[in-house]
Order: sequence, then structure tokens, then C-alpha cells
Amino acid sequence: MGIGNISPPETLLGSLDIFVFSLIAGLLIYWFFFRKKTEPVLDLKTFPTSFIEKMKKTNRNVVVFYGSQTGTAEEFANRLAKDAHRYGMKGMATDPEEYDMSELSRLKEIPNSMAVFCMATYGEGDPTDNAQEFYDWMQGTDDDLEGVNFAVFGLGNKTYEHFNATGNYTDKRLAELGGKRVFDLGLGDDDSNLEEDFISWKEQFWPAVCEFFGVEATGEESSIRQFELVVHNDINMNQVYTGEMGRLKSFQTQKPPFDSKNLFLAPVTVNRKLNKGGNRHLMHIELDIMDSKIRYDAGDHVAVYPTNDAAVVNRIGERLGVDLDTVISLKNLDEESNKKHPFPCPSTYRTALTHYLDINNTPRKNVLYELSQYTSDPQEQENMRKMASASPEGKALYQSWVLDSERNILAILEDLPSLNPPVDHLCELLPRLQARYYSIASSNKVHPTSIHICAVVIEYTTKTGRFYKGVATNWLKNKEVTENGHKHTVPMYVRRSQFRLPFKPSNPVIMIGPGTGIAPFVGFIQERAWQKEQGKDVGETILYFGCRHKNEDFLYQQELEEFERAGVLTQLNVAFSRDQEHKIYVQHLLKKNKEQLWKLIHSNNAHIYVCGDARNMARDVHTAFYEIAEEVGGLTHTQAVDYFKKLMTKGRYSQDVWS
Repeated sequence: MGIGNISPPETLLGSLDIFVFSLIAGLLIYWFFFRKKTEPVLDLKTFPTSFIEKMKKTNRNVVVFYGSQTGTAEEFANRLAKDAHRYGMKGMATDPEEYDMSELSRLKEIPNSMAVFCMATYGEGDPTDNAQEFYDWMQGTDDDLEGVNFAVFGLGNKTYEHFNATGNYTDKRLAELGGKRVFDLGLGDDDSNLEEDFISWKEQFWPAVCEFFGVEATGEESSIRQFELVVHNDINMNQVYTGEMGRLKSFQTQKPPFDSKNLFLAPVTVNRKLNKGGNRHLMHIELDIMDSKIRYDAGDHVAVYPTNDAAVVNRIGERLGVDLDTVISLKNLDEESNKKHPFPCPSTYRTALTHYLDINNTPRKNVLYELSQYTSDPQEQENMRKMASASPEGKALYQSWVLDSERNILAILEDLPSLNPPVDHLCELLPRLQARYYSIASSNKVHPTSIHICAVVIEYTTKTGRFYKGVATNWLKNKEVTENGHKHTVPMYVRRSQFRLPFKPSNPVIMIGPGTGIAPFVGFIQERAWQKEQGKDVGETILYFGCRHKNEDFLYQQELEEFERAGVLTQLNVAFSRDQEHKIYVQHLLKKNKEQLWKLIHSNNAHIYVCGDARNMARDVHTAFYEIAEEVGGLTHTQAVDYFKKLMTKGRYSQDVWS
């Protein structure tokens, strides 16, 4: 019916309906947007599950929080939570990122309760990614923690400037807020023996807990399984994980943004050997990030997720007599746990041992203890349990037979013939295979669609005569570029770094990076060249590089010499350590140019960058700078140390080091 045929009353009523509807709709839209701006929107991040309510519901009184970057702190937390039952207590290991940590003050509502913190320090004294929010909360809160019992074990490395900064701060801050320290702060040193430090602390910690709460050890030492095996005999293989870290089939259907749970499969477009001679293999690899929407800056790290050697995986399967293609899930026996599986499940044993589990490193003592129950030879069982103990004899045996001999799990299975563990329990015990981080050797200004890696292949013969191959570097080496069009891919994402060029291009930069430590500086020099091309005033760009022989491993020699000829690289100083009788390292060249360096640092606002080995090189470079400040600047040693500490605080002395 046309509108002209509607009678006047009907037309008026229709108009009123439309008006009222429009008014109501307008008010609803206004209310929705106004409400959205003034009221918080409920999401899991804003209002996490209450760990207090969870503890009450499951009758637990010990919560062990972990700040973990590589999985070690998480592993230690699980061990402490497991230990609790031996003392008549009930524990749970927990990621602080998953809970509202401002509830910590409510822990006193649970009788005889305690919070333990296993806190790793990462980077330049920073908390780990998963502990950052908890760390921020500690810094900003004035909550009263009176009645909250706590203990802290810190994981660090003495080769780094800020040894155990996060553990120290957590222990100090919880006490300042009124918490009651049940046992002294423990500090583990990964430069020595982190696990040994943890065991020594733990052996004193539990007696102190017993005394504090008036409880006694139950004497139960039996192995407790955390996960149960489920075998999937009839399952759609589209529901089975094949190496993905998070979303199932994320490798088949790639969707940004990419991070540690959603990896981008970057095609390898270049894989070339950098060194001209010698018995090592140094390589330059380029990853194509064209379709990823991934952005990076010079100085960032690329995280790559390697896979274990297929031959080693097969040998483990053969040794244990298992069908590696059996589809399984390991299901947490604690139904309330947030961690449902130790790795993505369902999966095959082959996938777990290839993509998810660390089978190449030496097993920790707790793994040996748990596996010892599966030996049929009494002598082998005694030795395994001895190595897992804290006795001087056991420590010495573990050091020589496992650590010094570099026996991985396959070597242990081969050298202990009576050891026959169920493969599912072995998979439960082995730690997760970790990402490898490489300093990016390119600038996004020059290479926006690719990320470059510089690495040395790790391979050598161990004391037992076995050939040791580094997992990631050998896997990368084999990602050869072929002419048939097939491109190997690398699962990766970019991790942001504080290792940055100065905001002002006119500031001089002094870069010290021997060996593969040159990687970020290739990116820095590329960026300084780009800035120069843009007509910017670029300050002095000085590089101190070190290698063994000029004719063998002078990495990026052609590129660096071209940058020097173009005036981008103001000075190229190279220490060839083995081209003469006495060894020459980068620190010797620094001392040789001490007057110029002191002027750049003290008068010209130069920024210093150090990349490479933390244990020796970074320390020696530190010492060289102290001596320059003393000899040229007239400072005392104490003043020199303080001077460079202040440069670090100001962001003018940056390190990207590893041990």
C-alpha cells in the first residue's frame, strides 16, 4: 500500500512510533557509550580469578608464585608445591600474571598459610615478563601485609650487574609492607650451580617452616605424579597439536598479532656462511616478515623456536621401545589447576619430544630422583639417588657424571641399561624446550620486511666421546635456501629491548662487540647510514670488534669497510686475538685510545654499547673503562665505578650480554 493511501490518524501514529523509537534508541546509544567511558568493562585481565578463594576451595595453605622467563623458576615452584605434602601442608604453584595480586593481604584468612616466591631476574635487573604486573603492584601499593607469612628464593647470575635484583626487591618490599619472613632470602647463581643453591636453601627452608608452624615432616618420600596419561586411540588428527605453542592449527592459518603464544612462520631467504676459514661455522640468516605486520627496531631480539634433532628423538623412542606416533594427552590430576597440561595436548610422543621438551640439556637432580624408581639394578638406583641428594659425595658424582660429562637424557638412558621409565612420566619430568633469543642484525629503516640473525653453530665432542650439537644453531644451519622454490620456515616473534640508539643522532656512539656480539651493531650502523642519508646530523660512530684471525672470521668485513669508506663508521677498530703471539682483545684497543674515549664520554655525551659474553668480555670492558676514568679523568676507583653506574642509570651505558 502506498503512503498516500494511509489515513491521517494512522500517519500521525506511525510518525509518533518512529519518533519514540528513535528517542529510545538514541538514549540507549548515549547510555551505552557513556557507561563504557565511566564503568570498567569486565575482562579476565581486569578481574582475574581469586587465588585466595581457590586455596580455600581446594583446602590449600601454601601458594608458590613464580616469576619465570625460561621455565626454571616455574620448575622450582612446582617442586616446592609438591614438597609441601611431606610436611602435612598442601601447596599450589601459581603464575602471578593469572591472579589479582592485591589479594595477597587476604592470605591471613587461611590458617597456617604461607606465600613463597621464586623470582628470576631478567635483563638489566628487571622482573620477568609474567611478574611485571606484580612488581609494579609492589612498587605502588601501601597494602598492609601484617599476618602474611612469606619466603623468597631468587634466581640470578653473578656475571650480570644487577645480581638477583628482583628476588632482593621482593623480599625487602614484602617485609616493608608488614609481611612476616618465615625463612631467609635464598639467592641462586646460574653462573655457578643454580639447582645446587636451590636445594641447599630448600633443605634449610622446610625445617624452618616446620618450626614456624609447629608441624612435623610426614616422612613420605614417594614419587607423586602430577599428570595422568590419556591415550587417544580414535581421534581426528585435525585436533592434534603438531608443534604450535598456543592456538591449534596456528601454523596453517596465520593471524597477527604474533607473540610467544602465536608464532609467525618466517621463510628463510638467505643462509650464508660468514667466516672464510677455521673450524667453526658462523652464519648470517635472513627471515622474511613481509606478510606478518611485525615491526622491530634496531637492538631488539628475535625469538626463534627450534626443534630437536629427529635422530635423537628416534633413539629415545627405540631405547624405550615406544611407538612415538601414539596420540596422547597428559592431564593434570589437580582439576583446579590453571595448568591443564605440561605442553600442548593432545599430541604425539614424537611431537612432544621434537617441539616441546628439552632433551638436549643435562637433566636436573629431581628428574634423576624421580626416574630412579624405574631402575632394576640396585647399584644404578643407588647412584641415581646419590646424585639427587645433597651429600658431598652425591654432589661430586652429579657434577662429574652428569654436568662435566654433559650427559643428556638419551646418554643417561644409554649408560644406565636397567633404567626403563614409562615414556609418559619422562615427558612429564623433562623441562620445556625454550625459545632462543638473537640480537637482530639489521635496521628496520633499511630492512623493514626482513630480520637478520648472526650466530655461531655450537658443536663439539664431550668427555664421553659423544658429539654435542647445539639445538637451535644446528637447526638454523640446516635451513638452507634451495633453488626449487621451497623455503624453510622459522617459528618466531620479536621481543622488545631497551638496547637503543640515542634519541639524538648527533650523540656519538661507542660500540663494543666481539664475535657474534657484532649483531646489533650491524643494525645500528645501517640505521646511522640511513639517518645520514635523511640529512640528519649524525655524531661519531665508533666500533670495537674482535675475532680470532683477520683471514678467517672477520665478520661482515666487506660491509664494515664500505661503511668506513662512506664516513658512516668514523672508526673501525678490530682486535685479531690470535694473529700474533700475545692475544689482543677489544679491551686492549679501548685502553690504547683512552684519551679520545674519555673525551667522547665525559665531554661529548657519548653513548656506550656492549654486546657479547657477560662472563669475561663484558667484565674486562668494564674494567678497561674504570681504568680510563682513573688514568685520564683522574678519578679514584670508587669514583670511576660510581661514574659508570650513573651512565647506566641515564641509559648511556647499555649492555646486551649473555653467559
